[in-house]
Amino acid sequence: MLLMFCACVWTIAAQNTDNAKAPLEDVNKVRDLTLDSLNKANTARPIPGSSRKGTNPVLFLVGNSTMRTGTLGNGNNGQWGWGYFAHEYFDENRITVENHALGGTSSRTFYNRLWPAVLEGVKPGDWVIIELGHNDNGPYDHGRARASIPGIGTDSMVVTIKETGAVETVFSYGEYMRKFIRDVRSKGAYPVLCSLTPRNSWVGADGAPIATTEDLSSQRSLTITRKRDTFTKWQQEIASEMNVPWIDLEGTTARKFEAYGPWKVNYMFYLDKIHTSEFGAKTNARSAAEAIAACDGLALKEYLLPLDLPKEQFVREPGKPVVFFTGDSTVKNEDKDENSMWGWASVAHTVFNTKKCTLVNAAKAGRSARTFVEEGRWERVYNSIEPGDYVLIQFGHNDMGDIAGGKARADIRGVKDSSHVYRLEKDRTYKVVYSYGWYLRKFVGDVREKGGTPVIVSMTPRNEWPGGKMERRPSSCATWAKEVADELGVAFVDMHNLTADYLDRKAGSKEKAARYYKRDHTHTSLLGAQLNAKMFRKGIKQTDCDLKKLMK
Repeated sequence: MLLMFCACVWTIAAQNTDNAKAPLEDVNKVRDLTLDSLNKANTARPIPGSSRKGTNPVLFLVGNSTMRTGTLGNGNNGQWGWGYFAHEYFDENRITVENHALGGTSSRTFYNRLWPAVLEGVKPGDWVIIELGHNDNGPYDHGRARASIPGIGTDSMVVTIKETGAVETVFSYGEYMRKFIRDVRSKGAYPVLCSLTPRNSWVGADGAPIATTEDLSSQRSLTITRKRDTFTKWQQEIASEMNVPWIDLEGTTARKFEAYGPWKVNYMFYLDKIHTSEFGAKTNARSAAEAIAACDGLALKEYLLPLDLPKEQFVREPGKPVVFFTGDSTVKNEDKDENSMWGWASVAHTVFNTKKCTLVNAAKAGRSARTFVEEGRWERVYNSIEPGDYVLIQFGHNDMGDIAGGKARADIRGVKDSSHVYRLEKDRTYKVVYSYGWYLRKFVGDVREKGGTPVIVSMTPRNEWPGGKMERRPSSCATWAKEVADELGVAFVDMHNLTADYLDRKAGSKEKAARYYKRDHTHTSLLGAQLNAKMFRKGIKQTDCDLKKLMK
């Protein structure tokens, strides 16, 4: 019996050495070294099953760098995998989520090097989502030596790794999927196949790849590239053959990307066109949850939290557009009585005709353009916008100062699109911070995407009087806002200068202007808020924006 087995192996090896399918070409042009740092990576990966609460099931995530990016998976290179955020969509009082993915792994290398330890933690009733394939390419027997045989056949080959002399049997992609599925079922758990994440790769209306930014901007119809003829097809075939659920993460996210357009999709990735930024990773995590919810007969959906999008809370009246205000304490403050600090949007009803529109003040004291995004406040506004709405964008007072230390809320200075990874002093976590101009472009693009009209408003002036005139702040957010508005063709209200010009004429000094402020030189009194509202009305009427039709 042993002799027959050995002869069989020799025959397969000889046959496949001569006639083996060529491996998929490694077209990624990205060298992911995470697998080479396995010992270091394992210090950050969870002990399989360690999150289990009592007898509750565990959801194990098995994947590569699109699921868990970087050696430590902590975003220190600006890239994040969607597995980091997946737990946010599940009821962790009923099921816990463990991200066992590791960058650089293929179905072959994960199965051989990582899977045995993960499988030890799997118990009856658990769930395992398998998303592998991005790295199933390149050479079979040297270099990364991680390719699987293309397709779902049962063929195999024996290879000798040139650098180490190790002998290994290589199977097809489909056969590795079968192995994962059989192993999970052998533990009494439930396997789920998951399609790969989409890349920042586009084809035009004729189906031809689009390579340059200029070509992207000139195309009327764009589609995100999908792996319909390779991994998507193979996964669906294996899922049907083995009677396991298949969730379409690729399609769910790709449809969102196609609605977003190239500029927004660009910042869903970081450093390359494969690995996602925090924005992209969160998008994929939601897409995975949505794909699970849409999968017929998949009991895993019973553990999902409600997938309602976070929105601003207000009553939308039929036929009336909504005017959203975003900004800082100069837009929304205590707003209680005559002795408190006031933001001008809290008295906007004095200049807007509220019979024609609904006013929603989403601003928050202390926020910069950056923290308004990071805290999810912009997401609530974005999810609430409907065609015909208006969004006023006014940031600046908190956008300068410490980026990583102190309150850690400042942006990178200027209007040029730029970004950098910072380690925050308060909790030692990593954050990609963008420029002030970048955040404004994001806001404008999001509003237009939803069919709304953006209006950029410059920051309010401070009660400082250098040289006997109220302070103007050139080379700051006060002027950068106008530069972005001009660049994007967005209506702009220069409240910074309109209010300052008024107080130059009517007050004439810091002491006389003090009644328009409360407690300091930045925050306005009720009178000051009312003045800023009037200056907004004056400024918007000088534009071509239809919003002026909603003013008193």
